[in-house]
Amino acid sequence: MEIFVFRRGSEKVLEGFSENDLTGLLSDSENTIWVDLRGETEDDLIQTKRVLRDIFRFHHLTIEDCIETRNQPKIEAFPDYLYFIVHGVKPGESRPDNFVTRELDGYLGQNFLVTFHLEKFRSIRDVKQQIRSSPFIISRGPAYLLHQILDRLVDNYIPLVDEFDTAINDLEERLLDKRKTGDQAILEEIIDVRRAVARLKRISTRQLQVLYRLSHGEFPIVPENVLPFYRDVYDHLQRIVDLAETYRELVSSLFEIHFAAMANKTNEVMKTLAVVSAIILPLSLIAGIYGMNFENMPELRSPYGYFITLGIMAALALLLIYYFKKRGWIFQKESEADEADPSNQGQ
Repeated sequence: MEIFVFRRGSEKVLEGFSENDLTGLLSDSENTIWVDLRGETEDDLIQTKRVLRDIFRFHHLTIEDCIETRNQPKIEAFPDYLYFIVHGVKPGESRPDNFVTRELDGYLGQNFLVTFHLEKFRSIRDVKQQIRSSPFIISRGPAYLLHQILDRLVDNYIPLVDEFDTAINDLEERLLDKRKTGDQAILEEIIDVRRAVARLKRISTRQLQVLYRLSHGEFPIVPENVLPFYRDVYDHLQRIVDLAETYRELVSSLFEIHFAAMANKTNEVMKTLAVVSAIILPLSLIAGIYGMNFENMPELRSPYGYFITLGIMAALALLLIYYFKKRGWIFQKESEADEADPSNQGQ
């Protein structure tokens, strides 16, 4: 547990307080207090429950939600404080197809901010470093301090969103590569990305609702002069939500491209089989006619009938092959196929 205290009129942030000092610090309205709680060990969780229950006297249901880390983003108002849950992206371990989030729980009061997280939080760390170098952030009150944390938390989504864009473009290029058309691994990647985009959309949309309520004056505990800063964070998150919706549509189009490519590949195979059948059919007809062995078939007694028939069959086969090639049904070069493809015209 870390406690940061700024007293109005002072020029620095004080640290080094213990759990026993909290009651006295909270009783002084001139103090702005930030209590950052961790839950990495069982002792940390016991201390967290004790501080939230015995010192701050928060509602027991919020304490249960705070300790339990499988919750969706939300915000709840109580007479003297707000309880909120938001989610940040875990740096270094997040990929577009399987990004990792971490939950941040907190309480916002008139002169205090309490945050709780199980693991290290990059946005929390950055704000701590800043208030240690300058008390400006914490001097403007706990609501502005929370804004700084949320602002960094939302900004950390941007690199992940950029990676989504890169991953989708890469999948599209691979789908358009005819050598990889129909690759089952690509389909599995598309499914993974679609699932991740849906998760990003779900989390960001619910957090957007939290920021909307914070930024539009619903809670008196958030001063009016701080609302524009929350609206700025809201705008940033709205952009992420819009991009997530765009990526969802792009991933859906990747499915269409994949199945269209599969259908085109199947058509190519069927066309080849049809051409082969068309060449073999007249040859089979000729072989069938002269394989009937009737007595009155003069060609059967011809000394050169066999070779003449084979020659006719070979000539007919070559003639059909030439005809199909001229029509572009077989032996078509890739560049010629691209030119003949209507979907590539006008690009």
